[in-house]
Amino acid sequence: MRICPIASGSSGNSIYIGSDNTHVLIDCGISGKKVRTGVESLDLDMSDISAILVTHEHSDHIKGLGVIARRYGIPIYATQGTLDAIVRTKETGEIDPGLLNPVEADKRFEIGDLNINPMHVSHDAVDPVAYRVYCGCKKCAVVTDLGVYTDYTVQSLEGMDALVIESNHDINMLQVGSYPYPLKQRILSEFGHLSNDACGQLLCRILHDGMKHIFLGHLSHENNLPELAFESVRTEITVSDTTPYKGGDFPITVAKRHEVSRCVSF
Repeated sequence: MRICPIASGSSGNSIYIGSDNTHVLIDCGISGKKVRTGVESLDLDMSDISAILVTHEHSDHIKGLGVIARRYGIPIYATQGTLDAIVRTKETGEIDPGLLNPVEADKRFEIGDLNINPMHVSHDAVDPVAYRVYCGCKKCAVVTDLGVYTDYTVQSLEGMDALVIESNHDINMLQVGSYPYPLKQRILSEFGHLSNDACGQLLCRILHDGMKHIFLGHLSHENNLPELAFESVRTEITVSDTTPYKGGDFPITVAKRHEVSRCVSF
């Protein structure tokens, strides 16, 4: 099984997950050209992509969806609320209704030899989800765009081999930065985004000996720095009383904003 962020950040997101036989994208929030280039960098062709799993309807997650759907006829999976919002979004243009497939949180479905299990997240979208992907005994998840985590979140992510997890902002940078006050409050709310500190605290509750790799994703361009996210998360793990692990015990990579990150096999 492989996982690779093609792009991850506040300006656009698309994550590849695949087995030897089945390949999917989670979100398509960058241009169709960048999606294709990213897929081809993995020695794949767009015809190899079996599905696009959409987390929610915000532009940084669906920007290239319409172009990709029309050009390659790739099926799209999302909650019904998200599909309805996508159809109403002028940015995506016309999408063949036959390509749209509704899913529900905590109801598994299969695409090839991949077993997909959406999960609820708290975000200011119509009906957002994150995705857990299984192939045999291997499992990974892409969990971004959530303002808060709960016991449900922790239970949903137990035993993952690899993660793309949100480390969106540094709280101090956000508070003293140039964003308007209402936007700051939105980001800090339970329907906004996870801070570096909250990301580290969530990881403390789901780390286990079998964790193979962690990508920190969806970093804010204005309110975070890759080095700051990396060190803040590692420090949170090291100083925590809730886990026996240290920050250096696991491979942690900050997913790149505009370039394809390293591809991790597990």
